[in-house]
Amino acid sequence: MSKAAELAALIANVNKGSSLANKNFIINGAMNVSQRGTSTTGLGSANGVYSLDRFFVTVSGTTAGRATISQVADVHDGFANALKIECTTADTSIAATELFGLTTRLEGQNLQSISKGSSDAKPVTVSFYVKGNASATYACEISDRDNSRHCSKPFSVTTSWNRIELNFPADTTGAFDDDNAASMDLNFFLHAGTNFTSGTQNTSAFASTTSANRALATTSFFDSTDRTLFITGLQMEIGEKATEFEHEPFEATIAKCQRYYTMSWEYGNSGSSLGNEGIITAACVGNVNRAFGNVFWVTEMRDAPTVTWYNGSGGTVDKWRNASQGTDITAPSAMAAIGTKGYGFSLSSGIVAVTDSIQGHYRAVAEL
Repeated sequence: MSKAAELAALIANVNKGSSLANKNFIINGAMNVSQRGTSTTGLGSANGVYSLDRFFVTVSGTTAGRATISQVADVHDGFANALKIECTTADTSIAATELFGLTTRLEGQNLQSISKGSSDAKPVTVSFYVKGNASATYACEISDRDNSRHCSKPFSVTTSWNRIELNFPADTTGAFDDDNAASMDLNFFLHAGTNFTSGTQNTSAFASTTSANRALATTSFFDSTDRTLFITGLQMEIGEKATEFEHEPFEATIAKCQRYYTMSWEYGNSGSSLGNEGIITAACVGNVNRAFGNVFWVTEMRDAPTVTWYNGSGGTVDKWRNASQGTDITAPSAMAAIGTKGYGFSLSSGIVAVTDSIQGHYRAVAEL
């Protein structure tokens, strides 16, 4: 796109209500952040399993197909990383109920500028870079979870990187809830049975969600173990034109991701040996059998998270470490309700002396 065309598209989107900065609704669209690790295997048996931050697999029905999702280096068009999906187990016998894809989910309070459900509702454009091992056609869907409405569009993949631009019309029916709950899913459907492909794909307008209309024209991603898909540069912005991808500093992206998922150990650690970096400690206060401490999340989380504790050495789940005694002990319990900023905890077993060094790591999850 020429600079003149880019400027014209940006102006057109601003006139529709877009902003010049923070225009991208998608978090981690450049696929830079992967706190859980750089590869997740065996995907296809369970819904909602996260891979790279803010992206999880959508699964329905029972499929024998399995996939691995990885963060890979693939330098092009200003991007250093991409999300790669590769088929590891094929499934050429597709049951009617089967569905497999990739989803990113958004909070309602972050979507209010779209003005959905009002006479001022605005169109949005979804753009992304994509390639595969062979030609294929998949479906991209915006799903309004608050009002059970959707619009779905096909897109084509080749063996070269191409930028896909999909315009979704304004929807004057059904406002997004103004809260921290899930209001929108952006879905990429890669494999679907007839329950999701036997209708008519409503590409030009939003309508009440009908399963048969969601994933038409999809090539089965599980047709061969040669099948791959790479995606990066995912952007959703107000307006009818795709503008240049909005790159942001890594620290800005990871802070957004930590609203939903965070851990005490350093970024890039696989979790097999957590070490002392960022370790949480507890102090014995005049009581040999009990210790107390506080934990504060690195950023305020979306909601009170689910917390899993690990010992301070090998990463054993639901254990802490008495480093002075060289033993694992029962993980702490909350002294009050776990909150969006942190909480206080106590340990009541495995402490021998008030001078014992009591340590642990945490993982906190508040995903949509």
